Amino acid sequence: MRIIAGQWRGRKIRTPAGDTTRPTADRVRETLFSMVTSRLGSFDELSVLDLFAGSGALGLEALSRGAERCTFVEHDRPAIDVLRANIALLDAGARTEVRSSSALALGPALKPFDVVMMDPPYGSGAGSVALDKLGWLGWFSPSCWISVETGSRETVAVSGFTVEAERIVGKAKLTILRPAADVLE
Repeated sequence: MRIIAGQWRGRKIRTPAGDTTRPTADRVRETLFSMVTSRLGSFDELSVLDLFAGSGALGLEALSRGAERCTFVEHDRPAIDVLRANIALLDAGARTEVRSSSALALGPALKPFDVVMMDPPYGSGAGSVALDKLGWLGWFSPSCWISVETGSRETVAVSGFTVEAERIVGKAKLTILRPAADVLE
């Protein structure tokens, strides 16, 4: 797996062995970042939250494209080890935080994020649950863009969030959402 664009373009990163973690395919990542960048303009100086982080490919891609910082949330120990190795490989430690936790077990946010990227296990519904919970706990800034990768037949629909775009790429569906104002109150 490689970083697609930005300062680390072409750099290889590791993925966890086995089938516990399903890394986002390069083609899906490329489509996702095209969708988000067309809405944001750039990632410059943004704070990013990578939930269900696995190898960290999504957050590392955002950092490569200019994000100021990224917080990674992952609970699987082998995935966390690979994630930390990838951060070290790219010398990104000063711009990152790794939380060894389930995305569904997070408490109130200290500061909201500008971009949130979720890649929960397909068919689990965990993305919708995380959206609902984290919205109430202050994890999303008022102008936040949120992406959720699911299986192609899944739907992400949570009260208080507006679906801005959906795209099917192979077996994956990418859903881009924005929080409604009442979720952030």
